[in-house]
Amino acid sequence: MKTFSSPNNSSTITGFILLGFPCPREGQILLFVLFFIVYLLTLMGNASIISAVCWDQKLHTPMYLLLANFSFLEIWYVTSTVPNMLANFLSDTKVISFSGCFLQFYFFFSLGSTECFFLAVMAFDRYLAICRPLHYPALMTGRLCNILVISCWVLGFLWFPVPIIIISQMSFCGSRIIDHFLCDPGPLLALACSRAPLMEVFWTIITSLILFIPFLFIMGSYTLVLRAVFRVPSRDGQKKAFSTCGSHLTVVLLFYGSVMIMYVSPTSEHEAGMQKLVTLFYSVVTPLLNPVIYSLRNKDMKYALQKILRT
Repeated sequence: MKTFSSPNNSSTITGFILLGFPCPREGQILLFVLFFIVYLLTLMGNASIISAVCWDQKLHTPMYLLLANFSFLEIWYVTSTVPNMLANFLSDTKVISFSGCFLQFYFFFSLGSTECFFLAVMAFDRYLAICRPLHYPALMTGRLCNILVISCWVLGFLWFPVPIIIISQMSFCGSRIIDHFLCDPGPLLALACSRAPLMEVFWTIITSLILFIPFLFIMGSYTLVLRAVFRVPSRDGQKKAFSTCGSHLTVVLLFYGSVMIMYVSPTSEHEAGMQKLVTLFYSVVTPLLNPVIYSLRNKDMKYALQKILRT
């Protein structure tokens, strides 16, 4: 429990109110059905990728093992927000407990950080496969792949605990209403009794680092990949290389494009409606699209998925 103060009184309450998407009861039920379907499709799509990699021996390579781990991550990423959002659509109070709010805050940002690291590792894998094809089997071994996967998870979950714990110890005044569908640092800091400029600067720095370091690494990897691809003499060779990288690059642009609009753009003080839409895109829509993007452009994956459907 946390004490919330107001100019006139001080009271102890059990949590915050997530406004979500305010609309009449009929609209709330319609949104519940829509997001429930999206959630199921996301789970099914990413679970299909994991199943295909597990069951097809041809896909037991570092590229597909990383993809299976990425799909597993996407399942948990969307699960950190959507179930609570679905419950809120049917709730009259829309209350989330104080501990529940900060647990969601932690898992949402930790899983997002892990996704940044995974995208960087997947770009590194493509760099080795295309720029060092003869040395690739010796460089990207199963052991190195496992180390990279574990490192992504560990680093992702160690990036945000300190600032989130600090924010959780702050006092919150007046309204406990968060005009969002999840516990986001912007609305939370706005509810603090006094401004915390140092915390805001610290949050901006660590958020920028987790976004820009992997992103610059990805762009550097693909610059080298493109340089190598353009040196390939045959059109077929270039086409194969582009198809191998195209899916991953599409996912990178979708995820980073929306996240940077939200947290790094000069106009990061977006209106609540824009905040919700952009957050919805990278946290719900992108995990839904990723299995489609990876399977549509990959013959091996399509074949493995068809085998699963036939069994």
